[in-house]
Amino acid sequence: MTTPSVARVYADINQNMPRSYWDYDSVNISWGVLENYEVVRKIGRGKYSEVFEGINVVNYQKCVIKVLKPVKKKKIKREIKILQNLSGGPNIVALLDVVRDSQSKTPSLIFECVNNTDFRSLYPKFVDYDVRYYIYELLKALDFCHSKGIMHRDVKPHNVMIDHEKRKLRLIDWGLAEFYHAGTEYNVRVASRYFKGPELLVDFQEYDYSLDMWSLGAMFASMIFRKEPFFHGNSNADQLVKIAKVLGTEDLFDYIDKYEIELDPQYDDILGRFPKKSWHSFVNSENQRFVSNDAIDFLDKLLRYDHQERLTAKEAMAHPYFAPVRERQVKAPRPSSSAAAADTAEAIEGLSLQQAEVDAENLRASLKRDSTEMEGGSIQSSSQVDAGPNMSIDASISPVPDQPFIAPKRRRTGDNEG
Repeated sequence: MTTPSVARVYADINQNMPRSYWDYDSVNISWGVLENYEVVRKIGRGKYSEVFEGINVVNYQKCVIKVLKPVKKKKIKREIKILQNLSGGPNIVALLDVVRDSQSKTPSLIFECVNNTDFRSLYPKFVDYDVRYYIYELLKALDFCHSKGIMHRDVKPHNVMIDHEKRKLRLIDWGLAEFYHAGTEYNVRVASRYFKGPELLVDFQEYDYSLDMWSLGAMFASMIFRKEPFFHGNSNADQLVKIAKVLGTEDLFDYIDKYEIELDPQYDDILGRFPKKSWHSFVNSENQRFVSNDAIDFLDKLLRYDHQERLTAKEAMAHPYFAPVRERQVKAPRPSSSAAAADTAEAIEGLSLQQAEVDAENLRASLKRDSTEMEGGSIQSSSQVDAGPNMSIDASISPVPDQPFIAPKRRRTGDNEG
């Protein structure tokens, strides 16, 4: 028997909305025209989908086509309804269309295209201000979705698309997102292992928006300490052990007692007793330029066992750590890429290199389109997790075996899928 828990903020959003806002099971999907889109190349795959770079043959705009593998219709409706409810929100990926193959009935979600750089190569190029800026932009998306009564439940670098040249961030993959209703027991089999909050690892089902704040904290820790991932468990049980070795076991047992959580017996043999580590113990010559007292304080207020103690997204945005970002955005709400990144020569150099790469990619895309304009095949299928170009799939998550579905036709560009 566990003690009930209610979100500190936005607890009654859905309660005060008409049923049609959150009852995704009764959604009637308005299907677009499948033939308007063509696949260019495969850019990623997930547990529930395959993701392609595509093109709208009506206006020749790039797009991302997420082809959903066979999955419960209810899950597809949930993702579509959530994306519709969040439409136009700050840094939320835009759902442009929903189409379906007439024979296989496989649905595809059509998204805006983001010129993303994989985080493994992008984050090491960041300067201190970049980390502050992009975490702040991510918080805008999280506060918005939370204010709409929605938990993302899969925040991780792989689901944060960044066009560094444009200083543009988009939170993608809303396939695991869910509406928050106080008192509801949710499935704990959500989020990716390295970013799972302790509540999931101890099977506490009455979690809320604060789950996303733990995931953001784990992401932030890896960025400032240059350790990816920061909590590197080999299994869900080991993940909690890795967390306990940093936060200590005393606060963990206090958390378990407070909410009357019954810990799985498997932890008896592996958990042990650990003291709480100082965040400063993770500082070294390689990462010290990213670590300030404000950064440590911000991190400490996110990575708490007790989900009720974590900063909310709105509280996080008001933290002193983001003062430099807030000051710049007040002066220039829509800064140019060079102005926003110009705190050091290093940032400017990095942006120049990336601009050259973007220009080259745009040229290749233009040539590819010209050479295939009369040859392309149209999509014949679709799937359920968001992605953008250069999407990376978390290798730590074992994908379910592929289920058969009709593959989309491709534009005959000569490119290999890789």
